[in-house]
Amino acid sequence: MGLFNRKNDTAETTTAVATADPALAGLTGEYTIDPAHSSIGFTVRHAMVTNVRGSFGEHEGTLQLDGAYPYRSTASIDVAMASIDTGIADRDGHLRSGDFFDVERFPKMTFRSTGAEQLGGDRYRIIGDLTIKDVTRPLAIDLEFQGSATDVYGNERVGFEGGTEILRSDWGLTWNAALEAGGVMVSDKVKLTFDISAIKAAAPAA
Repeated sequence: MGLFNRKNDTAETTTAVATADPALAGLTGEYTIDPAHSSIGFTVRHAMVTNVRGSFGEHEGTLQLDGAYPYRSTASIDVAMASIDTGIADRDGHLRSGDFFDVERFPKMTFRSTGAEQLGGDRYRIIGDLTIKDVTRPLAIDLEFQGSATDVYGNERVGFEGGTEILRSDWGLTWNAALEAGGVMVSDKVKLTFDISAIKAAAPAA
């Protein structure tokens, strides 16, 4: 399904509407990300030899899907940085400190989409602005549309899964420690992962 096909002129958008997939058109609407069935995680190389994985337990967001003009679809996500969890309390405390996220001064990480495009099939790229602490930089996230379904409670859901890679130093996260054998304690490269389930808002009463 072409959820985010980019159409830049009137002729193209008219054609897109005329040939719209009925199943796609039915997805139009506002969706709320379900944090109980979604995850936002990361992986970073530690001490040059292994990976540390973690996640953010508290996050919220919305998707606005437009089946008639898919390129207008948008995404907005807020992440509570104090909810970081790597499974080690001392490490999580260090990540919350001023050496890294400084959560007392900067409690949220945010993403606001600015555009979208189809890569082929059900694969898409969402472009937007990622803000960590007081730094905002552009970010592209590759996602795969996992489909839509009605759950046992009657909620209409859509699912997306994907990720991206960043250099944490681009957002001012530069703390590190040198290793005696060479190299550094924490890699600059961080892999971000997204597994999103979102629930469609009920249509307003007539």
